[in-house]
Amino acid sequence: ARKVARIEPEWIEAVGAHLLKTSHGDPHWEKKRAAVVVLERGTVYGLSVYGQRRVDYAPIDAAHARELFLREGLVEAMLHRAGPQTSPFEARDGAAVRMLAHNRKQIAAVEALEHKTRRPDVLVDADLLVAFCDERVPADVATGATFERWYREASRADDHLLWLDRDELMRHDAAGASSEAFPKSLAAGGISFALDYRFEPGTPRDGVTMTVPLYALNVVDAARCEWLVPGMLKDKVQLLLKSLPQKLRRHCVPLPDHAQSFVDGHEPDGPLIDALIADLRERRAVVVAPTDFKAEAVPPHLAMNFRIVDEHGRQLATGRQLATLRAELGQQARQQFQEAFARVGPVSAAEGAAPAVANAPVAARTAAPAAAELDERFVDWSFGVLPELLEVRRRGQVLVGYPALVDRETDVALEVFDDPDEAARIHRIGLGRLFRLQLNEQIRYLGRNLPDLTRMAMQFMPLGSADELREQIVSVAVERACLVDPLPTDATSFAARKDDARARIVLLANETARTVATVLDHYQAVQRKLPLLKPHAAALADVEGQLALLFGRRFIVSTPAAQLSQLPRYLKAIVMRIDKRIADARRDDERMAELAPLLRLWTRAEAAKKGAADAGLDQFRWLLEELRVALFAQELRTPMPVSVKRLQKVWDTLQR
Repeated sequence: ARKVARIEPEWIEAVGAHLLKTSHGDPHWEKKRAAVVVLERGTVYGLSVYGQRRVDYAPIDAAHARELFLREGLVEAMLHRAGPQTSPFEARDGAAVRMLAHNRKQIAAVEALEHKTRRPDVLVDADLLVAFCDERVPADVATGATFERWYREASRADDHLLWLDRDELMRHDAAGASSEAFPKSLAAGGISFALDYRFEPGTPRDGVTMTVPLYALNVVDAARCEWLVPGMLKDKVQLLLKSLPQKLRRHCVPLPDHAQSFVDGHEPDGPLIDALIADLRERRAVVVAPTDFKAEAVPPHLAMNFRIVDEHGRQLATGRQLATLRAELGQQARQQFQEAFARVGPVSAAEGAAPAVANAPVAARTAAPAAAELDERFVDWSFGVLPELLEVRRRGQVLVGYPALVDRETDVALEVFDDPDEAARIHRIGLGRLFRLQLNEQIRYLGRNLPDLTRMAMQFMPLGSADELREQIVSVAVERACLVDPLPTDATSFAARKDDARARIVLLANETARTVATVLDHYQAVQRKLPLLKPHAAALADVEGQLALLFGRRFIVSTPAAQLSQLPRYLKAIVMRIDKRIADARRDDERMAELAPLLRLWTRAEAAKKGAADAGLDQFRWLLEELRVALFAQELRTPMPVSVKRLQKVWDTLQR
């Protein structure tokens, strides 16, 4: 029986403890026990009785246990870091809790300086903190319980015992890391956005991150965000200057000094590249184009990172391309923005105006329609004075909205937009619809009685239908009769403009129709001549490109009135050019070579603006048409002197 009976290991430990041999390994701090423990293994004559038993380490090696307590328990608690085997000590006594909270706050502040200055060597290492605690904590304190008993008594004599200050936590001064250089928030579009700094190369959070509530996404000033914060601007400017071609870069050496002087002498105003170009022109007399800078040479952390959150603080998206985020979430953002105005009535000017509109007329801010009117529909001006802007408070922020009439075809609605340019564009269309509703009798008459509409419709067929032609002519008449600046802002001015338009709109529509008829006659003449250019591929491509710019599907409404009347002359010039090309191809090639550089400059700039309004580029486009007349059909003359040199000077001026 003694040979085959089952023996439990616990019996051996109970009756043969004097025979046990123990060994220990892996001493570590355990948060649950608030003590340093070690894994113990017991054997009898080489036979394992138990293993991995957790026992207190202090009776085994008091000095090492105390060192582990200070390092893995107390110091890690101050650093608030938790690794796989180093859970921090959590104090329960009030005095110890206050001490840990204070030290964590101080350490977090120094770590924030490291993120801002992108220097990971500001905070002292753990060894120095262990030494700091070792000098002040008695030798017999090696567990959480004994530490709290000792600290409760010792803090009565010194209530700041073990409290760390910033100087003790810093190896060296974080030069330049002031609140002015690295602010906690950034005002953009009249709203203050929280900023967070991270030094995490290779991760999406590296650099500075702006937290943007969804409702404010379209309000963010993209140009302002290009300037980042003062503490990061110098590095970005220096790298942008370094990306210039050598023949331009040599004017900026030494680059660090030039970048610092730029930062010192400029406040954020407009796109950063434009400010650099203007600075180089004024200080160095160097003409630089935006395309000379290589934006890809600037590392990602020197571009603002945007974190979009919902009303509960949940992250919806993040990225450094604001345009992409707006394309994805812009419609939702606008809807939330408008809901804010629908739920909350506009505040008065006395309650505070957003900084971005502090100079707006007081009347514009106070003469706001009632909030309920934002959901109504109108067929006449029956909603009081239309203000330039409205304001509401939302979570401590003052939102500035721009009211506009929105075209709903059978009526108009009053809505608030977050972008003043978009609001102005939509309002112009909506106001036109309101005039049409009030001038319905005259509009219907024009639809039936436009002169020579049938013949024009036949010529217009390559571009669109007869209904589209009629609609565009009527739209131009409404534009010229009703939508002349300044636009009406109340019922009285609207009624006066309406009465004036009622007497003039038919005459204006007939005049527009006659102009369009002349344009279409000349357009047909060009179409008949184009086949002659088939053997001349380059010239044919140039003329077709010119026609594509001049004659889109909605060219009647998209062409300014002054230029619409000039289209017949441009078309005559094309016919004359074709005839001259047949007679002397070499001369035409020479003229085309003179035109090409300017045309390329405009084409690139037009593509780069991505649909944004630019009056300078629009004016230059029509100057190119006049230059075509001067180059290919001098006999027709131009309203002003034009030449390649003159247009090059105009272009250089635009780049300033």
